[in-house]
Amino acid sequence: MSELSVNHLLGIKYLNKDDIKLIFETADHFKEVINRPIKKVPSLRDITIANLFFENSTRTKLSFELAEKRLSADVINFSASQSSVKKGETLIDTVSNILSMKVDMVVMRHPNPGASVFLSQHVNASIINAGDGAHEHPTQALLDSYSIRERLGNVKGKKVVIVGDILHSRVALSNIFALQLQGADVMVCGPKTLLPKYIDKLGVKVETNLLKALNWCDVANMLRVQNERMEVNYFPSTREYTQQYGVTMDVLNSLNKDITIMHPGPINRGVEITSEVADSNQAIILNQVENGVAVRMAIIYLLASKIKQ
Repeated sequence: MSELSVNHLLGIKYLNKDDIKLIFETADHFKEVINRPIKKVPSLRDITIANLFFENSTRTKLSFELAEKRLSADVINFSASQSSVKKGETLIDTVSNILSMKVDMVVMRHPNPGASVFLSQHVNASIINAGDGAHEHPTQALLDSYSIRERLGNVKGKKVVIVGDILHSRVALSNIFALQLQGADVMVCGPKTLLPKYIDKLGVKVETNLLKALNWCDVANMLRVQNERMEVNYFPSTREYTQQYGVTMDVLNSLNKDITIMHPGPINRGVEITSEVADSNQAIILNQVENGVAVRMAIIYLLASKIKQ
C-alpha cells in the first residue's frame, strides 16, 4: 500500500491499520532526513500550507511549522483570538479567504469538537486536525505510538496506561483509538472525577490506584491536569492530586520492573511527574518531540501526494 485511505487527517477513528503502518514507515525515512547535516527535502516545493490556530499552542504549532519547512512547503501562519471565531460561519469565512489565496492544505486547531470535520466538508483543501476541543489530537497519538514502537520494537501486545485528566484530554481519546488499532492493551488511570462516565465502553481497563496501574503496564503516558478546561474543581488540591497520581523516582523504584514514561507536554513538573523522572533514562519525552516532527512530515507528505494526483 503506497497511499493513505483518507484525504484528510481528522481523527484516528478514520484511519486503518495500513494507514498507520504507512505513516510510520514514511516517518522512519524522514527521521533519517532530519538527522542529516542538510535537513531539508524539496518534496513539497509547490504546496502551500496554512496553519490556523484558534487556540493557543506552542509545541504543536512549532512542530508542524518545522515539518512543513523541512519539506520545503510554503507556509502561512494564522492565529485568531477565540472571540472572533465563535461562530461556525466566521470559521468558513476565514478559511475561504485563505483558500482564495490558493492554499492546498490547512492544519487547524480549534476549541470546538468536530471543527475540522465541518471544515473538510466545506472547503476544497486537505485538512489536518491539530486538536479539536477535548475531542481528538491525531498527530499526537501517532507520534506517541511511533515513539513506543521505536523504544519497545512494537506496539502490538504492549500494555499502556494513560494517567491523569482523561475527561478533558483529546490526547487520551486519540491514543486509545491508535493503540487499540495496533493491538495494544489500554488502561486509563486517574481520580474518578477525571474519568469520563462511559470510558469503559471504549474497551479500556479502568484503574483508580496508580501503583496498581504502573505495576500492570509497560508504558505510562502521563497527562497534565488541564486547569484551563475546568470550570469547577475536580479534586481538592494540586498537592493531593500529586500525592495520589504523581510519579516520582521512589514510585518507579518501588516497581518490580522498568517501565517507559511518556508525556505529551507541556509538563507540570512536580505535579504529574517530578523533574527527576522527566529527565531519567526511563522517560522518552524528548524522543517524542523529535519524533513529532518526523511523523508530521510523513502525514503532510502523504496527504500532499494525494493532492498532486
